[in-house]
Amino acid sequence: MTRKADRDQIRRQNRSIVLQALRRNGPTARIDLGKITRLSPATVTAITSDLLDQKLIISVESDEPKSHQARGRPRTLLRLNPEAAYTVCIRLSVNTMDLSLVDFAGTIASSLRTQYDSATADADSFPPVLISAIRQFIADAGISEAQVQEIGVAAQGVVETEVGLVAWSPAFSGRKIPVVAPLHQAFGADCYISNDTNMITEALHWSDPERYSGTFTVIMLDYGVGMGLYLDNHLFSGASGTAAEFGHANHIPDGALCRCGKKGCLEAYLSDYALVRSASQLPEDTDPADIKAGVEGLEKLIETADAGDENARKAFHKAGRVLGYGLARVIALIDPKRIVLTGAAMRAYTFMEKGVWEGLKDALVEDLRNNFTLDVMPWNEDFIRTGLVAQSMERLDMDFLGAQVKAPRREAS
Repeated sequence: MTRKADRDQIRRQNRSIVLQALRRNGPTARIDLGKITRLSPATVTAITSDLLDQKLIISVESDEPKSHQARGRPRTLLRLNPEAAYTVCIRLSVNTMDLSLVDFAGTIASSLRTQYDSATADADSFPPVLISAIRQFIADAGISEAQVQEIGVAAQGVVETEVGLVAWSPAFSGRKIPVVAPLHQAFGADCYISNDTNMITEALHWSDPERYSGTFTVIMLDYGVGMGLYLDNHLFSGASGTAAEFGHANHIPDGALCRCGKKGCLEAYLSDYALVRSASQLPEDTDPADIKAGVEGLEKLIETADAGDENARKAFHKAGRVLGYGLARVIALIDPKRIVLTGAAMRAYTFMEKGVWEGLKDALVEDLRNNFTLDVMPWNEDFIRTGLVAQSMERLDMDFLGAQVKAPRREAS
């Protein structure tokens, strides 16, 4: 039984490698697939034959100019069948839902940004709102719900992936918001939920696996403070899915008031409201709900710092020191090869940089400070969607068997 299981696992892994190669490279001949994947010709032939039978890939004739073709008929290429399956990828943030319909080739077939009321969204009210938005989105895209194989959701805050809920998030007024179970019941599809910064981490690994592999971490400074962690080439989310909650690790006991209700969290010194509070010289116990921050507030603060305002620049420098102390803990604990800083606040990194290295120097012995590379990456919201798509495609490649093997799913009522 063990040998059979091992063979099945190897077969699934090889099949996934072939599908990923086609997704990255487009239409490809069998001989070229062998070179790209380093699989034997016999293995490539066996896998692609199965994939053709399952209608996950299709064969097409090469459109190369005749001068580039060998004698005889044009080369036969293999490509993914985009209609083999669809997934819906959703990013949840404050007052906003971003929905994307993704085909089996990994292409965005349709997308939509819609609004909801974070101030009233709780465990009872939000699931029906989400289900209704997805249902309408699928209908407008012109496909049936039965064609949707998977629904993936990324959310801000503390996400319990194992039980499929958002334990706490600034995007909701309540706590313990169920997501996976209501979606599965409504649509019958496989459903997953992840922390949004974890999806940025997945996106970087997908887009540049040579640079972003092994052990590395991503820290996002934005509306809140998030962290994604790759350990030994695997996304790490812990036993319940809430690992790497960098923003809610304590920086100073009984310190500045955080949006989560606790005092002294790193987020209370690094997020948008924390920066505005510091620059405005407001007391540290000022309620984050009373501070006008958000995207506009952060942009205004950065512009003020650019114009030379000392209070704004001092706020960013102080935040940089706090970030340096936080990074020192991460480095001491997991020894990452690379640390990536991103998020809207990175537009102000020039005002934070000196503080970051001051904090690292104060908190970390010199030998440990020399073992990592720091990347500062301009913020791109598409990172989160790219991570959702990459994770979804990887699951489908390993498990989905196609229309001829897997019975069509009933339309959910």
